[in-house]
Amino acid sequence: MSWRATATIARASLPILSRLDPETAHDFGLAALDRLRFAWPSPPVADRLSLRCFGLPFAHRLGLAAGFDKNGDHLDALGAIGFSHIELGTVTPRPQPGNPKPRMFRLRAANGLVNRMGFNNKGVDHLVERLAQSRYAGVRGISIGKNFDTPNEQAEQDYVTCLAKVYAQADYVAVNVSSPNTARLRELQARDGLERILGALLEARASLAREHGKRVPLLVKVAPDLAGEQITALAATLRNLGVDGVIATNTSNDLSAYREQLPKDQAGGLSGEPLHALSLEAIARLRAELGREFPIIGVGGIMSAAHALDSLRAGADLLQIYTGFAYRGHVLVEEILTALGQGSGATPVIAT
Repeated sequence: MSWRATATIARASLPILSRLDPETAHDFGLAALDRLRFAWPSPPVADRLSLRCFGLPFAHRLGLAAGFDKNGDHLDALGAIGFSHIELGTVTPRPQPGNPKPRMFRLRAANGLVNRMGFNNKGVDHLVERLAQSRYAGVRGISIGKNFDTPNEQAEQDYVTCLAKVYAQADYVAVNVSSPNTARLRELQARDGLERILGALLEARASLAREHGKRVPLLVKVAPDLAGEQITALAATLRNLGVDGVIATNTSNDLSAYREQLPKDQAGGLSGEPLHALSLEAIARLRAELGREFPIIGVGGIMSAAHALDSLRAGADLLQIYTGFAYRGHVLVEEILTALGQGSGATPVIAT
């Protein structure tokens, strides 16, 4: 079966999935991808779209954000769609169920989602087993976090545990201190918390690099709700510590515009189109603070090729999608790759 024929089948399933509870639809869609993966040849990608970022080779700029496949159970199926990189997780040292259901809600009119998943995952040991069995040849990122019941004062132990266990299998590791769905986690973005966690991780990486004979880049994923002075302070910390890159951004905890569309007292993280403007602002501010050479992955509200190009113009080097992929499926991947110059005979929109 051709790539386009298989894609047509996948596209036809989207209206059916949209009638299901969002988390059920997510799980059902991933199970369907697993069944289709052997009939799903990767889309053609021009060699000229390739680039290097934080020392790693990427086939092109578009990847899949963390949270879509927390446990690595569907890595090969998702990889067949054509992403240059896939970020798995967020994973924690011990398995945890996450927050009670329902914990994901659609904002259809706004092309958005609200989730309060709470780092639900099968634990880092399960993820490592799945990575060892995977044949995905793209860049494999791993997002790491702390268990919900680990006090912030001991958080660095959880992050170091995860780093040590995924190190051999990871191409890069993302430090998630910005999810709004684990109590007090965002406090770790402040200088004292961030320096403590990153200091421990950088020390552990030095030892792991000697043991494994490779240096795995460390990136930090940040929130979109930071004020200008907070971004300035955060950028200084990242630069001074020698972190390899930043991922901008996680979801927003500002749900004020959507209270009438959500269950009463619903909290969680806002993603999708309403997040895009906040993400662009954060990317632009980080680029201004960090300079041209510091790698930035832009994620947040990319629902179209135009959004993707806006994120690149704001200063992103790489892109990741999540909610746009949940709403539009493979079509969005093809649209963005086309806009970047794939198959068009034109040079890439952003020079590599």
